[in-house]
Amino acid sequence: MARENPVAVVTGAARGIGAASAARLAARGFTVALIDLPLESPGRLGEIPGPYRPAHGQDLDEAAAACGGRGHAHAADVRDPQALAKVIETVVAHHGSIDVVVAAAGAVAGGAPLWQTDDDTWRSMIDINLTGVFNIARAALPSMLDAPAPRNGRFVAVASAAAHHGLPQLAAYSAAKHGVAGLVKALSAELTNSGVTANAVCPGSTATGMLDTSAALYGMENREEFAVQARIGRLINPDEIAATIEWLCVDAPAALTGSLIDVDGGFRA
Repeated sequence: MARENPVAVVTGAARGIGAASAARLAARGFTVALIDLPLESPGRLGEIPGPYRPAHGQDLDEAAAACGGRGHAHAADVRDPQALAKVIETVVAHHGSIDVVVAAAGAVAGGAPLWQTDDDTWRSMIDINLTGVFNIARAALPSMLDAPAPRNGRFVAVASAAAHHGLPQLAAYSAAKHGVAGLVKALSAELTNSGVTANAVCPGSTATGMLDTSAALYGMENREEFAVQARIGRLINPDEIAATIEWLCVDAPAALTGSLIDVDGGFRA
């Protein structure tokens, strides 16, 4: 961390990997802006098809409280660039420039082959999982690049094992996560010599609400059935993904950029 009082922004911070990442960064001395859906979400931007249920305002408040006084809750939908811009403006006004962005917001929908995928499913998967990363990058990077040199900024996106694999009946989700991989690689090239790096973490089957939804879409009795895909023989804990994100944000060398870090229990291997 280059600054004495570093600032992090985490999207999808109300639950799961986002909440665990926010808590870890707060424990490392960051002031953390936790962003997730407003209480009345998803509202005008559209429902998420299928069994997935977004976080609520109470979830976000609890995640901010878990940051021990360093967390600040901000209600915004990553599909809404104006709302994200307002959050970033507020964060910069109160805390100065931004050091770290963790783009963890995501959702899963599907359950049918590509040719039977409806417009709402396709649109929601692309808008949340890919355009949401674009929106927070576009909103936050100018502040990161305005910081005086030498900079030590970190942009970390949460992709998925689906950034490497085509998951059956989850074509829209897989396409979005492949897009995140390309976005991060291109972003790292555009950040050449800036002092800001861009990387992505690719989780495998992680014990979160999203995996419950995936199990339902595949007709499984419960998410534990996914454990057979991992060489570790169990589901991944969200904090294990968050520990990797923390490392990328704090301890990883500046030479690491444009990379996809697999934390999948050996699934890709």
